[in-house]
Amino acid sequence: MRAMRKFLAGAKFLASAWAAATLFAGASAHAAQPAPWEVTFQPAATDIMRQIAWFEHYTLWFIVPITLFVLILIAYCILKFRASVNPTPSRTSHNTLIEVIWTVGPVVVLLCLAIPSFQLLTAQYTPPEEAKLTVKATGNQWNWDYEYQIENTLSFNSAILLDADRAAAGKEDRAVYPRLLAVDNEMVVPVNTMTRVLVTATDVIHAFAMPSFGIKTDAVPGRINEVWFKAEKEGLYYGQCSELCGKDHAFMPIAIRVVSDDQYKTWLAAASTDLPGANKALMAKVDGANKVATAGN
Repeated sequence: MRAMRKFLAGAKFLASAWAAATLFAGASAHAAQPAPWEVTFQPAATDIMRQIAWFEHYTLWFIVPITLFVLILIAYCILKFRASVNPTPSRTSHNTLIEVIWTVGPVVVLLCLAIPSFQLLTAQYTPPEEAKLTVKATGNQWNWDYEYQIENTLSFNSAILLDADRAAAGKEDRAVYPRLLAVDNEMVVPVNTMTRVLVTATDVIHAFAMPSFGIKTDAVPGRINEVWFKAEKEGLYYGQCSELCGKDHAFMPIAIRVVSDDQYKTWLAAASTDLPGANKALMAKVDGANKVATAGN
């Protein structure tokens, strides 16, 4: 038991170190989106996503050695026991030591994987605080409806941005608004705010997924699933429907814009009467500030 406590303490220390490194490494990212030939996760924007990234690296310390070990054993058996050098096969029926090792070894490995896995699963289903903002996300073929659960309810539709509409929307910069990921109306949330998302659907099963936030849940007609996130960095984050939902499944992106609390309140006040105008005003502030920062002024 004492050894297991030491192991968990060490695992938590490594998780904290990895979380800090990931946070500082991705701090300058304006937006999180897929990259060509990407083999790693997108930069983490929430604590849960950093824990997921740490757990992925942690499991590799078991997966890679075990894979190499099995490969070496297979190669050894092929070479040592091939017919040309071992014409008389061994008639050994069992070996107690080997049977104990291949029973106890996997049990220990599974314990080392299961305990951090259960801790991560518990953290994903246990928000550390009450949500300050609740948004209902409803999947349709093939777009999303967002409804802000506030005193004066705000509802709008979010669909993929067509190339012909880029100029009118002011989203011609494909580095920030990439093809097949940019939408006409992003979900806007304040930074460092616990946000609950109630996910459902109107027709078939969809899935609401935001890789940088570490969230993914099915959108099922007649049922409401709940996820939560607390974005720690401002920026524009992209996800997609992750459940095959019909012919335009690949054209059903999700975009969440994380802004400062003041920018969010200004946008929310204006969006209730003029959503396109509120979006453009917010873009002018955010994109303009990023251009100045990029120029080094």
